Amino acid sequence: MSEHQRDLVGYGAEPPHAAWPGGARVAVSLVLNYEEGGERNVLEGDPASEGYLHEIVGAPAVVGGRDLNAESLFAYGARAGFWRVQRTLAAHRVPLTVFAVAQALERNPAAARAMAAAGWEVASHGRRWIDYRNVPEDVERADIAHATATIERLVGRRPVGWYTGRTSFHTRPLVAAEGGFLYDSDDYSDDLPFYVESAGRPHLVLPYSLDANDFKFLIVHGFTTADDMLTYLVDTFDTLHAEGADHPRMMSVGLHCRIIGRPGRIRALDGFLRHVAQRGGAWVTTRERIARHWLTAHPPRP
Repeated sequence: MSEHQRDLVGYGAEPPHAAWPGGARVAVSLVLNYEEGGERNVLEGDPASEGYLHEIVGAPAVVGGRDLNAESLFAYGARAGFWRVQRTLAAHRVPLTVFAVAQALERNPAAARAMAAAGWEVASHGRRWIDYRNVPEDVERADIAHATATIERLVGRRPVGWYTGRTSFHTRPLVAAEGGFLYDSDDYSDDLPFYVESAGRPHLVLPYSLDANDFKFLIVHGFTTADDMLTYLVDTFDTLHAEGADHPRMMSVGLHCRIIGRPGRIRALDGFLRHVAQRGGAWVTTRERIARHWLTAHPPRP
């Protein structure tokens, strides 16, 4: 149950029946990571530029200086990619959860307003998009509070979900102790939500995905074309759909404005949503709704 102990057993051979609404076989959670403007930059006092998850794969970070190419690649996500994703989701009339970096939202209030207008769930992705592994606990606590307040101010509703991505050992206890979060998603170990003990009480975890995730366009031996990602998403959904006849599952799809928002990649998202609609048996929903359902249908044991 501890957040620092490895659990290699989980639900085992007999996972709980999720009992998704409408008898759905798969709960599909689309997640858009909004990070542009929150990444590492010497203008923010960081020692180097951002060297992670941009189109110039393998390029080293610029130590002590700016990388204008990397900055413009991130800017694409906020300026163009976000709106392409927004139009695609509006066309399919499906909900979304945003993992929003607070500083990134501050840099583009129009995007924050669009998220609110669409009725999307905006979860917190931290104050900035950095690695918190060596950040002091008191600083991380303050960043959690700042991110929460910023998202509430910009979107009009406080976040109830959390995902840091590059966590410290303090992250989950700090999130649980804050008291206002229904769940965190800093985990990749299951196809269903589960509880851990954190801050002295049961805490809900909604696992995320790094395989059904567009970030694989930016790693060696990952996706190359939209068809690569579309095939993988469809194969994942169809497997979970088949398993869901007996044991309904959850499927997370990870998206990034600067990645899936490119013209040559957006077809993967569009094609996947078409496939899900045609196949049926899916509950396409936000992570907040999944969390509230799980807390009611499968409350933590005393």
